This record gives sequence, C-alpha cells and structure tokens, in this order.
Amino acid sequence: MTDLALRVLGRVESPLASRADAPRQGDEGAPDAWVVFDESVRAALADLAAGDEIILVSWFDRADRDVLTVYPRGDRTRPPTGVFSTRSPDRPNPLGLHRVTVLAVDGLRLLVNNLEALDNTPIVDVKPVLGDVADR
Repeated sequence: MTDLALRVLGRVESPLASRADAPRQGDEGAPDAWVVFDESVRAALADLAAGDEIILVSWFDRADRDVLTVYPRGDRTRPPTGVFSTRSPDRPNPLGLHRVTVLAVDGLRLLVNNLEALDNTPIVDVKPVLGDVADR
C-alpha cells in the first residue's frame, strides 16, 4: 500500500496566521481557537461537551515534507535530530497532535484552548484523552 487518503473533517479558525506567530507548543501561549467541522460529521460530534479533553489530529498543510532532520527548537547550538524524535511540523507526513480542552460547543463548532495550529489548518481526526479506558 503506497497511497493513503485522508478526509478533511474541519478547519481551525485562529488568530495565528503564520508560523512566526505560533508558539512551538500549545502550553506556550497558544490562543483559544474555534474548530469548525463539516456537516457530514455532525453525529460524530454529538457527545463532545465543554470540559472534555481531546486530541485534535491536524494536517500541517504548510509543512515541508522533505525535512528529515532539524535543530530542536531551531537552536543551531544543538545537534541535528531526526524529526521522528521531535515535534517539528516539518516531516514526511505532517500530522499534528494537539491536546486541548473543549471550552464550548456551538453546533458544528468547538471552542478549544491552547491550540497552536495556524488559521485554516485542516483537522483530520478527533480522539478523546483517555482516563479510565473502561469508560470508552
């Protein structure tokens, strides 16, 4: 299998317009942001509520997919490191993982905290943060 198709389920609405605007991690000053989902996934959102912790899986559509090594946090005093040992957005398959808390639900829109994804970033999945696995 060499091809894989992902479906965009929603998009981020954020004040972060460029990579220069975005913190490296959500807990480093990322803003609250809306995630707006497609009507086709309305039923999948039905049980999400304010206070839920979720992991948004995004597609870093502006990433460089040819990058295999980076200087961690852009610090050139550190040795080059393979991207699979970092959270660099530049990587062969630029999936982003964002642990956030749902602040509000408004139909197809979720307001979440600490989202470092850029405006219009595609969302390709949502997963619950698991506490007691028996509950899910």
